[in-house]
Amino acid sequence: MASATRTARRIVGLTITVILAGQIPCSGWDSLGHMAVAYVAYQQLDQRTKDRADALLQLNPDRPNWLKLIPKSASADKRKMMIFMIAATWPDRIKFLSTYSDDTKNPDRPDGKATNSQNIGYSDLFKHRYWHFIDTPFTQDGAALEPAPDPNAQTRIILFRQVIASNEPDELKSYDLSWLIHLVGDVHQPLHCASRFSQQVPDGDQGGNLVQLCAAPCKDELHAFWDNVLGTSESPSTAITVAKKLPPAGAGANDLDTGDWIAESVANAKSDVYVDPPIGVSGDGPFTLTSKYKAHAKTVAQARVALAGARLAQVLNAELK
Repeated sequence: MASATRTARRIVGLTITVILAGQIPCSGWDSLGHMAVAYVAYQQLDQRTKDRADALLQLNPDRPNWLKLIPKSASADKRKMMIFMIAATWPDRIKFLSTYSDDTKNPDRPDGKATNSQNIGYSDLFKHRYWHFIDTPFTQDGAALEPAPDPNAQTRIILFRQVIASNEPDELKSYDLSWLIHLVGDVHQPLHCASRFSQQVPDGDQGGNLVQLCAAPCKDELHAFWDNVLGTSESPSTAITVAKKLPPAGAGANDLDTGDWIAESVANAKSDVYVDPPIGVSGDGPFTLTSKYKAHAKTVAQARVALAGARLAQVLNAELK
C-alpha cells in the first residue's frame, strides 16, 4: 500500500513538473540582486581587471541594449561600471529573447545532449536554464534522494574560470565572463543550490519552485520569494543604492572554492529557508511566511550577495587574462 501511494505521488509530481516546464523561474537574485553582486565586485577590481572586463564585454551582442539602461548623464567610468553590472543579468535576459531557445524538452533539466555542455561562445543560441543552479538533494523526512544532474552551475563555473584564465579567443572569454559574473551570484542564493526531497514531493521541489506560499490561483512560491527578497528593480542606480547598504563580506571572501560556496548555500537552505515553522518539513504547501521569516531572509540574502561580490572580484583579479 505504501509503495502504491509513493508511486501515485511520484506520478503526480512528474505531472506537475511537465505542466510547469518552461514556466518555472530560475533567476538567482533577480536583476537587482545580480547587479548588486556585480557592483560589490567592481569596487574591488584592480584597474587592469576593469579594463580587461570592459574590453571583453564590448563583444556581447546585447551590449547596445545595456547602454539604453544607463543614464545619459553617467560619466565614462560610471558607464563602464554599469555595463559590468548589467552584464550580470544577461543569462537571464536571453530567456526572453526570441533568438534564443531551449535545447531540452524540460528546459530546467539537461538530457545528455552534446549541446547541454557545449561552450562555443555567442553562436550558442540556447538558453541553458539548467546552468543556473545545482539541485543538491536533501531531505527532512527520510525521503530517497536523487543526485543533481550535470551540467549545472558548479560545473559551469569551474569551466568558465578555466577559460577566462586561458589563452582562448576573446569572443569565447566574453561569453564565459558574461555567464560567470551571473553564476557566481546564482550559487550564493540558497535555493539555487538545494532541492528538498520529501515523502510528499519524492522528485524534489526544484529549489523551492514547487513550494507554494498561497492557495491557487495565486502563484507565489518559495524560490521566487528568495529571488526577489532584495527587490525587483531593473535600474542600475537602484541596485547601487541597495549594494551600498550591504554588510562587509568578511574573511569568507578569501574562500574561492566553488564547492565551498555551494555547500554554504545548502547549509543556508537547511537552516534559514526550510524553517519549520513556517515551512513544514514535508509537502508543497501552501505555507504562510511570517514577518520574522521575511526579515531574516533579507538579512541572509544581504550577507550572501556581499560575499558573492567580494569572491567574484578576487576570482577576476586573480584569473582573468
